[in-house]
Amino acid sequence: MKTKDKKPVILVTNDDGVNAKGIQSLVEAVRGLGKILVVAPDSARSGQSGAITPNKPLDLIKVREEEDLVVYQTNGTPVDCVKLAMHELIDGKPDLLVSGINHGSNAAVSILYSGTMGAVLEGCVMGVDSIGFSLCNFDKDADFTHSVNYARTIVTDVLQRGIQRGICLNVNIPDVDEVKGIRVCRQAAGYWAKEFERRVGEEGQDGYWLTGFFHNLEPEAEDTDEWALREGFVSVVPCRIDMTAHRFIAEFAYMQELKS
Repeated sequence: MKTKDKKPVILVTNDDGVNAKGIQSLVEAVRGLGKILVVAPDSARSGQSGAITPNKPLDLIKVREEEDLVVYQTNGTPVDCVKLAMHELIDGKPDLLVSGINHGSNAAVSILYSGTMGAVLEGCVMGVDSIGFSLCNFDKDADFTHSVNYARTIVTDVLQRGIQRGICLNVNIPDVDEVKGIRVCRQAAGYWAKEFERRVGEEGQDGYWLTGFFHNLEPEAEDTDEWALREGFVSVVPCRIDMTAHRFIAEFAYMQELKS
């Protein structure tokens, strides 16, 4: 796939698998905006964050091809998908990377665990304008109508304006009948609590199952993604690759004088 074509190249991936309704909805959202390349895991890879696959070979299988759309699947992680696409399938870099639409919220600290956002951060590292989209509904057959509309609006804007290098966007869409609009905000402070439950699964497996709830440390703050979603707004959080706490460098400078 050539980036020198007049049409922009849009790389699409996710962590719910190539057959998930969310990624099909994201392809629908970007249809007609460029040449679309889908590289996605062959099955769900939720919670993979920035994981890569160093110890086994990856496959790369073409699923289908249509006008301005090629779909591949692989046995790797979301980040593997991005790396494979850029190394094997694209001449240069894509003009845009979009990931999702995730089944479930990736607001607040969930970005640290999310395979959806792991792919976005990988794209950002590579200098590609990158956006992650998530719907606050875990249902496999969730209604993505609002998500498709807002994803297309945001993608169209980013294709025109671009994003500063080192910055990517984490977009979450509330599961409501009427979305009030978009709020550009910050990541809420909080953590996941009571994360495991001991029980027997549907297929008889006894063990500890990941569960829990998000504990919001600032529920009344009106400039966070959690507040925006609770109030029925799409939250857009600009995120950065550089995790350095710059203003604390001077505070910890005394460590340079410590002796072991």
